[in-house]
Amino acid sequence: MIRDVGGSYRKAIVETVHHYSGQRPSPESIDALKAEGCWNNDWEASLELLRRQGHQDLPAFEALVEVFNGFYFGGDPEGDPAAWSGFIRNEPLLVDGALFAALSAADVAWGFVSGAEPPSARFVLQTRLGLEQPPLIAMGEAPDKPDPSGFLQLASALAPPSVPVAYLGDTVADVTTVVRARQARPNQRFISFAVAPPHLQSSPRRTAYEEQLRAAGADVVIPGTTAVLAALEQAIA
Repeated sequence: MIRDVGGSYRKAIVETVHHYSGQRPSPESIDALKAEGCWNNDWEASLELLRRQGHQDLPAFEALVEVFNGFYFGGDPEGDPAAWSGFIRNEPLLVDGALFAALSAADVAWGFVSGAEPPSARFVLQTRLGLEQPPLIAMGEAPDKPDPSGFLQLASALAPPSVPVAYLGDTVADVTTVVRARQARPNQRFISFAVAPPHLQSSPRRTAYEEQLRAAGADVVIPGTTAVLAALEQAIA
């Protein structure tokens, strides 16, 4: 997890649902939906929240995507990021380039499997973090998590089967992705690191959320993304 999406992707879910129903889902209801482990795609999550609200006239998926992207990007997703005026501008970074320099210095290969649209992921990784051509599997380039295909594709590109591969995420879907990778490739070691998202870091609900991550199969729950190198060194010591 490298950015706080509480004021961007999650807010786009809220406003998209409100656009169609006049009701804004609570943070708790979005957390509960995400905890089911099969709603990593925020477009599908928005549609499911409408369905659970009892909305009788569900929008066409393509129309919902357009509304969602209007809130999130506030401009053409394939256009100039400088012209975007949406919630994507409200994403504090949780790491900086120094983390990836430290990973590289420790001979740790790294990359990203993201449920975000490619323009969003590239904007954060290349424009904001200054990473040059980072290994990335984004939305549409592999099946959505928790299908492990994208993760396994990236793992194969980064390391031989004899090398352990760790994945850090902040949702049950992220953890389940690693669990399913083990099932698909039992001869390679896969480690699931998990972290509570920023909106829960100071919340009384954090402990329960972290327990959900452990129950889903997380090997280690770390306090924040910047602790991942130390956690990795300890896990493979």
